[in-house]
Amino acid sequence: MSQTEEMDESTAPLIEHLAELRTRLIRAVLAFIVGIVLAFTVAEPILQFLLGPIESTLRDLGDPSPTLQYTSPQEYLFTLFRISMVFGFALSFPMIGYQLWRFVAPGLYKNEKGAFLPFLIASPVMFLLGASFAQFVVTPLAMQFFLGFADVASVFANLLQSTVSEVPGEVAVVPETSDGVKITFFGKVNESLDITLKFIMAFGLCFQLPVLLTLMGKAGLVSAEGLGAVRKYAVVAILLLAALVTPPDVVTQVILFSVVYGLYEISIFLVGRVDKKREAKLRAEGYYDDEVEDD
Repeated sequence: MSQTEEMDESTAPLIEHLAELRTRLIRAVLAFIVGIVLAFTVAEPILQFLLGPIESTLRDLGDPSPTLQYTSPQEYLFTLFRISMVFGFALSFPMIGYQLWRFVAPGLYKNEKGAFLPFLIASPVMFLLGASFAQFVVTPLAMQFFLGFADVASVFANLLQSTVSEVPGEVAVVPETSDGVKITFFGKVNESLDITLKFIMAFGLCFQLPVLLTLMGKAGLVSAEGLGAVRKYAVVAILLLAALVTPPDVVTQVILFSVVYGLYEISIFLVGRVDKKREAKLRAEGYYDDEVEDD
């Protein structure tokens, strides 16, 4: 066989893989576009749902008709489009994941397929759990802290104004009023939504920790013993994460730390099970030497 023929044969599989990749990408992009269109039709109810914690907090603080505003003509439309992209991707992820699976599956052994597919399914499930935790637990606590702090500041300003008004007229330099200083929340739609989406993304990604570490354990990159050895460093890292992605509210930070640390311990347990299965397989195949390990 000539050198030219050998090059042609080696190039053909590459071209086939590129053509397959292009086909899978086109289908994934089309699914994403369809997801965006479907999400846009219900973007306004989704927006109302995401802003629910803000509405509830404002009502608890005494606002009978909570109102958010937008200050540019295109802001509201772009906000709905942003929601459509996020939830459109969520709607289309099953098709995108299926296209990813169909592309990588032919290159995997049977046991590798059995190992990879559960993680592909578990990842969106864990993200949904994290997003739900953020929407129903973390975001309401954050809104109570932020908006409640402004309410406390308003009460303090009223007390200060009342004290000043009691000073004799010839001494007081601040005009006397009966209402004091009124602090009102005029929230913007996009900024309020931005806080909610950041919490959803942060906790959705944090809930990927067991999936990621277990997959790394399957690949032999980490072990339960190694994860346990760096537990004290993980605690510091989780504390820093809690301080960065949550408001300066001790309750919210403790909740995030408890959840993420719990996920870390669950990851150690899952990786430990992976290690035991690998050890049993190696022992059955005669590659595992118990005497060497005892030494």
